[in-house]
Amino acid sequence: MEKYWNIFTASFSDYGGYLWREILNPHWGNYFYWLLGLSLFFWLLEIVAPWRQHQARIRQDFWLDGFYMFFNFFLFSLIGFNAISNIGVQAFNDFLALFGIQNLVAFKVQSWPVWAQLLTLFIVRDFIQWNVHRLLHRSPFLWKIHKVHHSVQQMGFAAHLRFHWGETIVYRVLEYIPLAMIGFGIQDFFLVHIFATSIGHFNHSNFRLPLGPLKYVFNNPQMHIWHHAKHMPRKYGANYGISLSLWDYLFATAYMPEDGRDIELGFNEVEKYPNSFLQQQWYPFKEKNSGENVTEPELHAAETDLNDQEKSGLDGAISV
Repeated sequence: MEKYWNIFTASFSDYGGYLWREILNPHWGNYFYWLLGLSLFFWLLEIVAPWRQHQARIRQDFWLDGFYMFFNFFLFSLIGFNAISNIGVQAFNDFLALFGIQNLVAFKVQSWPVWAQLLTLFIVRDFIQWNVHRLLHRSPFLWKIHKVHHSVQQMGFAAHLRFHWGETIVYRVLEYIPLAMIGFGIQDFFLVHIFATSIGHFNHSNFRLPLGPLKYVFNNPQMHIWHHAKHMPRKYGANYGISLSLWDYLFATAYMPEDGRDIELGFNEVEKYPNSFLQQQWYPFKEKNSGENVTEPELHAAETDLNDQEKSGLDGAISV
C-alpha cells in the first residue's frame, strides 16, 4: 500500500509542476498554449464569418464553456484524476504481473514509420470514442452525465469541451486496454490530440465550411449540429462521430435532413437544466429517471420512414 500512496502523493506534485511549467514556458510542444491558440482562432472565425449571424459573438454560456475547457483539460487532473489514473495503471500492471504478463502489447507499432503510427492511433482512437459516444446515449445513467454536454442551447467552439468529468473517466477507461495493446505511449498522443481538438472545436463552431466529398470522412458543424438537435426522430440520436464522420456513414447513424443552422438545441425542458458549473456537476447524480427515451426526442411520423432508410443504408443523409 505504501507504493500506491507514494504514487498518489507524487502525482499531485508532478502534475502541478508540469502545469506550472507549461504556463510559464510557451513552446511548440506546449498543450496549454495550443488550446488557447486554437480557441482564439475559432472564436475569430466565428466573429469574422458567423454561420448564424444573429447569434451574439459572446454567446449564451460562453464564459461557462471557457471554464469547462480549462477544467476538463487541466484542473480535473490537478485535483485528483491524474493521481487516480496513475494508481489504476500501476494496479493493473501489478495484476498482470501475477500471471507473468509484463504488458498487453500485441502489435509493436514502434517499428512502423511515424506517420503510420500516428494515423493508426488517430483512426483506432476515434473509432473507440465513436462507440463510447453511442454508449453515452444508450445507457440511462451515462446519458444523465452526457446531458451536461447537450445542455448547450447556442453552439460555439467552446461547447466542444463542456462535458461532465464523469465522461473523462468513461472514455479513458474504455480506451486504455485497446490502445495499450497496440503499444501506444503517452508521447504518441500529443499530435493526435491537437488534431482531434482542432476538429472538435471546428465541429462545434458557429462557422460554415463546405467540405465537399470530405464530409463523408471528417465531422463538421453542419453535421454535428444535428447531433445536438432538441427534436430528433431517433431514440438514441445520431451523428456520433468525434473527429470522423466516416463511422456514421458506414454504420448508418448519419442524419442530415436539411440545413440545420437555426434548429433548436438541447433536450426536452433544457431551459430548466442547471446553468452553473457546480450545479451541473452534481445534477446527474440526483436527477430522477423521467421515463422518457434516453435522448428524450419527440418521435413523429417520419420515424417509420427513417427506419426503412436505415435498413437500406441511406440513413436520410443529404448534402447541406
